[in-house]
Amino acid sequence: MIPLTKKEVRQLNLSWHRDLGYFFSTLIVVYCLSGIALNHVNDWNPDFVLDKKEIQVPQNYRVAEIDKEKVKELSLLVGEEGYKMFDFPTSDQVKIYYEDASLHVNLANKSGVYERVSKRPLFYQSNVLHRNNLKGWKWASDIFAFLLIAITVTGIFIAKGKYGISRRGKWLMLAGFLPILVAILIQSYT
Repeated sequence: MIPLTKKEVRQLNLSWHRDLGYFFSTLIVVYCLSGIALNHVNDWNPDFVLDKKEIQVPQNYRVAEIDKEKVKELSLLVGEEGYKMFDFPTSDQVKIYYEDASLHVNLANKSGVYERVSKRPLFYQSNVLHRNNLKGWKWASDIFAFLLIAITVTGIFIAKGKYGISRRGKWLMLAGFLPILVAILIQSYT
């Protein structure tokens, strides 16, 4: 095997960096969006949207009257046609369960709360990948992580001269450790 020249090694490095970058660009963006969403899991639910609607029940119902037909009547008030089940949490309330929704009716004051849960578009699917919830995805995720390292390493050697790794680049890389170090120190002393 003929050894590669410096120029050929540089060209090979540029090609690998460019091609891996293009290939993984979509997955990088997906992981970044999901990472931002998961960072703020205490601020909002990145997976699901809860739609809540208060309703008024137009007529008086008593718990003793609630049967399958009355549950169908109440369901139509919120646009639901079929229900899974219903129960009575208290002596003057009925709760009706649907696919991904529920209606909680207070019969005494003729009011109700309808709640529907739906998957948050884009974020739900991104988070499934990010959390490795798909069977076999952890291996794809491991390969992706290894190739992100390859993209980073090949990127380090692209610039030459005063902007290259041997001059300005090494100082910027060292500075990149600062946020990590500060976070570790804060965590250690709090």
